[in-house]
Amino acid sequence: MSIEKRNGHIRLVSLVVSLVFAVLFFSSDVMGTPKALVMKPFDQLSEQSKECAACHKEKNPSIYAQWGRSKHYGANVGCYECHQADPDDKDAIVHEGQNIAVIVSPKDCGNCHVKEVEEFGQSHHAKAAQILGSQDNFLAEVVEGAMTMHGQSAVAVNGCWQCHGAEVKVLENGDLDPTTWPNTGIGRINPDGSLGACSACHQRHEFDMVQARRPEACGKCHLGPDHPQKEIYEESKHGINFYAHVDQMNLDSAKWIVGEDYDAAPTCATCHMSATRELPITHDVGNRISWTLRPAISEKIDAKDIASGKPSKSWEARRADMQNVCQSCHTKSMIENFYIQFDSLVELYNEKFARPSKSLMAVLTQENMLTEISFDEEIEWTWFYLWHHEGRRARHGAAMQAPDYVQWHGMFEVAERFYVEMVPQFLEVVEVAEHNGNTDGAKRARAVLEEVLARPEHAWFSGNEPEEVKKARLDAQKAFKARYLNESQ
Repeated sequence: MSIEKRNGHIRLVSLVVSLVFAVLFFSSDVMGTPKALVMKPFDQLSEQSKECAACHKEKNPSIYAQWGRSKHYGANVGCYECHQADPDDKDAIVHEGQNIAVIVSPKDCGNCHVKEVEEFGQSHHAKAAQILGSQDNFLAEVVEGAMTMHGQSAVAVNGCWQCHGAEVKVLENGDLDPTTWPNTGIGRINPDGSLGACSACHQRHEFDMVQARRPEACGKCHLGPDHPQKEIYEESKHGINFYAHVDQMNLDSAKWIVGEDYDAAPTCATCHMSATRELPITHDVGNRISWTLRPAISEKIDAKDIASGKPSKSWEARRADMQNVCQSCHTKSMIENFYIQFDSLVELYNEKFARPSKSLMAVLTQENMLTEISFDEEIEWTWFYLWHHEGRRARHGAAMQAPDYVQWHGMFEVAERFYVEMVPQFLEVVEVAEHNGNTDGAKRARAVLEEVLARPEHAWFSGNEPEEVKKARLDAQKAFKARYLNESQ
């Protein structure tokens, strides 16, 4: 074949390939919204969803495109199948001749996803809106905010409730109350009585499993000064390896079993929800957690259920399941040693700082040395910071292997808060009470502090360390200075 003929064949093949790509490209508009390629299967949709899709394709092209890429679309699940409502539903409206609800609740999702909704309903996530009576919410409603947004605090509406969820209310005219909607809080209380928002993790309308498996999915809520799990994860060896090798994570795998479909690193979903070779997927995020690290004093996750006589999966069984995840990558001895380290940190925090601090606050309350108003006295802020911010950071850091959060963002600040702020503030409150005539109460309060500081772990502060211990520490300090510092320092 001559060079001219060969070049002619090459140009012809290139032209055909270009035409094929042009057909595929122009089947979508400039925004990437599918056109004919998506419209063709509409014969399989319900008549209601056909009408919805045809309209929203023009009015909400991004929503339409997201749905077009979803598994729902591939399964012929359209707008109406999720948003249909009974006329008697609290949030039902008549829209284009159909009864629909703006909110798709877990009850709606449960028509197909039965097991997932049942598991979610058993989780701590489903109860997240119970924050509404907590100190956190009091701060947002009263201390930080004011009830100036239709009788609610804009701080709570835009802050706390967007993660924890709120009770979505329907106004008399059928509109959703703007103080409670939009809201994708994980524990949202829906008009149909169901709890939760599946879209808190599975963002609508694509419901992409890759998005839900990445740590950013949890980072909307699990970050910041009081629960920085996302930042802790990013500091950990797990997070470092995830971001370095995300291309090896096989995130779009249908089954996504750790140690089988990927081994670069775990994500939040891996440890708390996803399948292993022995465990199924769970939507109860506490199903593998052995400690609760949220309250002022940590306790085993089943402690409250045991106290109330409620049947519950034991903390040992939960830990065994978490260890099953760990064993996909780590040896048994390494896992066991990690838990010894983790447990020791939690117990140290509990016994050295949390329980003593709580006993100090309790005696001040019992002896009527504090007002009934929360956060109007300095020591109340100090106690809140100690457990709610620094104490949580230390415990979560140990749980997820982030040493800087255990040390400098955690226990260092816990110790500073206790010794430099809480103890002096406690004595100041007691002195004021004594000056005002409460001498017996002051005596009892001082006795509590003296008992706390007499414990061996506080001996350095009270000056009661044995002389040989003091000498050994001074010798070590001198040796350090000789190695690293100028003698003049």
